[in-house]
Amino acid sequence: MSTIESTVAQHYGDADLLARILAGLKEAGVEPDHVQPDDLAPVEEFHIGGRKATAYAVDKMSLNKNQHILDIGCGIGGAARYIATHSGCQVTGIDLTTEYISTARKLTILTGLDDKVSFEVTSALAMPFDNETFDAAITIHVAMNISRRAALYREIARVMKPGATLCIFDVMKKSDKALAFPVPWAQSQETSHLTTPDEMRMLLADAGFEIREIEDRTDFALNFFKENMAAAKDGPPPLGIHTVMGESAPERLKNVLSNIEKGCIAPVQMIASRT
Repeated sequence: MSTIESTVAQHYGDADLLARILAGLKEAGVEPDHVQPDDLAPVEEFHIGGRKATAYAVDKMSLNKNQHILDIGCGIGGAARYIATHSGCQVTGIDLTTEYISTARKLTILTGLDDKVSFEVTSALAMPFDNETFDAAITIHVAMNISRRAALYREIARVMKPGATLCIFDVMKKSDKALAFPVPWAQSQETSHLTTPDEMRMLLADAGFEIREIEDRTDFALNFFKENMAAAKDGPPPLGIHTVMGESAPERLKNVLSNIEKGCIAPVQMIASRT
């Protein structure tokens, strides 16, 4: 693992995460041996838009139950479990952070999806899969930490079958204005590596992808933050993004919102096909 990858893994690592999630479930009235996949929705998809964003992205992929899907940067497995539940696909999730993968595996067993979903600790820049393994791939709020973007998309293309769909939902750069830190994906500029949508077009084309759709989801993001702030007026719910990010969550989310409102960044979704 490279130095930058180690730094990123440490940024997200948290040995107490599973215990906090289980405590939050109990507070919400859900016993660990009766967990349903939707019970974890508030905590397991800690990206802009949460479950709504995941559902929207997956719907664009037109998946079917005979496919094998790769979730790159899967975190604690929220999107992977959603895909398996709603599309019937076999899903493999990968992430750099050991604690995330350990938590993902345990939550997947609790929800009874371990026959459909598996996880591995590995780098997206050197995946332990054969060429043309996957029928589709998804990556949500992951590449913002990766400086070697060309290598990333070449490696993703390598493990995807010709014609396979790649869905990307990432925070992208809209201007050269300085960002306010910390943000959920980085404590400082050192591990934040944003690209513009135009740069993404070139990177994906060079890696062997044909872009089918690009969508700026700024309005969706602003509504998401507005709804969350209104819901949190009486205090945080038992489970939420704060469960994952801890005490720094309010400051990090405030900075994301400020950066979006200033026109520095935008959440952008891209759908591409492996040529």
